[in-house]
Order: sequence, then C-alpha cells, then structure tokens
Amino acid sequence: MIQQFLRNVPLFADLPDDDLFQLCEMLDRIELKAGEQLFAEGDKGDSAYIIQEGELEITKASGNRQILLAVRSTGDVIGEMAMLEDRPRMASVTANSDVLLLAIQREQFQKLLSTSSSAAEAMFYTVLRRFRSTQSKLRQSEKMAQIGTLTAGVAHELNNPAAAVKRGAEQLERAITLSAEAFAQLNSAGLSEEQWRTWDELSKKAQLQAARPPEMDALTRSDREYELEEWLEDLGIEDAWEVAPDLVSIDLSSEDLATLADTFSSDQFLFVVKWLNTTYTMYNLLAELKQGAGRISGIVKALKTYSYLDQAPIQAVDIHQGLDDTLLILGYKLKNGPSVRREYDPNLPEIQGYGSELNQVWTNIIDNAAYALAEMPAGEGQIVLRTELDDDWISVQIEDNGSGIPEEVQGHLFEPFFTTKPPGVGTGLGLDISYNIVINKHRGDIKVTSEPGKTVFTVWLPVDMDTCGPLKSS
Repeated sequence: MIQQFLRNVPLFADLPDDDLFQLCEMLDRIELKAGEQLFAEGDKGDSAYIIQEGELEITKASGNRQILLAVRSTGDVIGEMAMLEDRPRMASVTANSDVLLLAIQREQFQKLLSTSSSAAEAMFYTVLRRFRSTQSKLRQSEKMAQIGTLTAGVAHELNNPAAAVKRGAEQLERAITLSAEAFAQLNSAGLSEEQWRTWDELSKKAQLQAARPPEMDALTRSDREYELEEWLEDLGIEDAWEVAPDLVSIDLSSEDLATLADTFSSDQFLFVVKWLNTTYTMYNLLAELKQGAGRISGIVKALKTYSYLDQAPIQAVDIHQGLDDTLLILGYKLKNGPSVRREYDPNLPEIQGYGSELNQVWTNIIDNAAYALAEMPAGEGQIVLRTELDDDWISVQIEDNGSGIPEEVQGHLFEPFFTTKPPGVGTGLGLDISYNIVINKHRGDIKVTSEPGKTVFTVWLPVDMDTCGPLKSS
C-alpha cells in the first residue's frame, strides 16, 4: 500500500523496487488532528515528511503577522530544506485537516539521495522551486514590513508637531479674542500721541520676543518672575502670577514696568499690562504654529526624498541626505535608545544610483544596529555613521558598540532566510535584499566585521557605475 503510494510521488517514482522497499521500512507513520502543529519555526530540522492524506499549512511569523507561504497536500514532501542544510526550521507547519504523514530521518534521506540519482535530481528541482517561491513571498512581505516601519516612523514623527498645531490653533482663537478686548479697552482709555508711540514700541518688542524668547537659566527666570509678581501685586493687579512669566519673556524688568507706570495712568497701565500679556501669548502661539507646520513640512520633504517620489529610477543621490532621512524615519526606534554620531566626509559627491533602494539598505542596517543595542542601558549604546571618498568610490560605514556577531555566523549574514534574531522577529531577508541592491544593482560591495563592542557594516558604492575604476578598499 505504502509502496504503491510512493510510486506516485515524483521524488521516489524511479527508485528500484529494492530501494523503495527498504525506504518503506525506514518510514515512521505520524497522525495529526486538524489544528495540531507538526513543527514550529526554530525547531531542529532533523526529518522530512511525505503527506499521505490531508492538508498542511506552512506559515512564517514576521513581527505580529503570520505570512502564509504555502498549503501542501497529498503527495507533497515538506521539511526537506531545513533537514538538508541541518538548520532550524524557517517556518511553522500546522494541520488544516486530519493528516497522515510518513516521516524519514536525515541519515536515511541522505542515503536515499546518494544511492538514487533520480531522487537527487527530483529533490534538487523541488528545493529550487520552493526556494524561489518562498523567497518571492518573503521579499514581498519584507517590503510590506518596511512600508510598515516607514509608516510607523512618519506617524510617530508627525504626531507631536500635528498635536502642537492643533493645540496652538485652539488656544490662538481664545488669545485673539482676549487681545481684541484688551486693545478695545486701551483704545477707549484716551492715550496721548506719546503714549501710542510707547505702545507701538512695546508691540514690536512683544512680537520679536515671542519668536525669540530671552535666554536665561531656570533659576534666573524664576527670580525675575517672582520679582515682577511682587511688583504687580503691590500695584494692585490681579492674577499677577499669571502675567509675570509673559512679561519676563518680553524681557521687561521691574525698572521697565516702573517707567511704564510713570508714562501711563493707573487705569491705562492696567490695560497696557493686560494687552501685553494677551499680545505676547498670541504671537507666541503663532510662532509655535509656524514651528509645528515647518516641522511637518520637513518630515514630508524627508519622506519624499527617502522614497524618491516622482523621480527617475536612476538619479543623483545624496548619501548624507539618505542617511539623515533614514534616521528621521527610524527616529521612534532610536529615541531614548542609542545615540547617533555622524562622521560625514564634507567632500562626498552625489552618486548615480537608485535612491529609494539605497535607503532600504540604510534602513535594514541601522534597524539591525538599533536592535542589537536595544538591551543596553539608555545612553550607553551608540551608532556611528561614517562616510569617505576614495577616488571613484565612496564608503559608508555603520558601526555599533553592541555585543557583536559570533564569528561562525558572520559568513552567513547575507544568505537568504538566515537571521540571528529569534523566530518571528525577522524574515532573514533584510541583509539579503541589501546585498543584492549593493552588489547587483550598484556594482558595489558590502562587508561586515564584528567583535564584542564593535560591529561595522561597510558599503562601497561607485560614484558613477559606468565610469568608475576598480574597487581597492574591499
């Protein structure tokens, strides 16, 4: 019965009868109920399985998402890739229905491939087909994950200035009303021409200081506020504690107020102080709105240059701009975490390249560095971005002072699906994608060196892909 079934499986179809009979003796029978898991991502890959009955679902965790890689059914072989490479499982397998499986151990499978050229050939094409399919799906997922990172970063960066603009607009509406009331009272107080000139000077000073408050330490400011508050209270002005901070921000002292008190009558002085307070608040809110709107505009501009919207595939690329835009996009991951130091070559030229794809490279490497430093106490982790021009080539180094990458895995870092992160954290394609962008699309090079306290990813890129000389630095 099992022999007849295996004859219809391409991997075993051409096995001699004796080999097929021997294989049947080696197989273990496994039954799964619907919903049961055969193995999980990260488990040891020591067996392959032939599905005799039922259906299995193959999924891979990426962040909080489960990526469906394939659905396998009767006659399919699964688990052979991890078993052949003697690596942990790269995905999880769960039964969609009641399933009957035939399991073969690694030693037995290797013996089969060494004794049957037809089985080896069938396995080669099976693995190649699945590798391409899995890589294609995970590449797409990696791009979607990067879009998620981009969206989260931009949303986080926009949140503060957008909230400030909203809050400022609401407060400005009330401030304009109060300022208009104060001016109406001042206008009805019968000011002389000389007093109006003084008012005009105060108006200009309040507007100027609202945009650029005087610099003073907290203790000095507190002392000046207390001094003005007492002076105003002695003059009988209500809410002096609320008015004093704005008058200090306008850079008025008790001597200045004494001069104003001599220039205006007691009622006029009260109106002048009230008007100064509301006017400074209004101009200060306008400055905050301008600052918040400018910040939003800057983020949108950074996003546009990060993604190189509306530009040709190959364009003049400012590497420093790309690195800075990437830091902005990843700012929510770096905030309260590692510090970033820039050591940019001031003479670095623009290069010809694919700007948005190079930004993917910087995103992948800097994101990995931030992950490596995530467990370090705040202030101890550091990322260094270093650029240098060498003839027709530029080098970009991204260095972190984390625990380092074990020497035995460094040679595998740019392989598809290889990751040092726990299952579900990464797809193992970020550095593979970066490698292809640098090597294949830009004719450059990328290397890593690592030891405890210093991991450096170095990317070499030609200034002009069509005319550059040979790379000497790698």
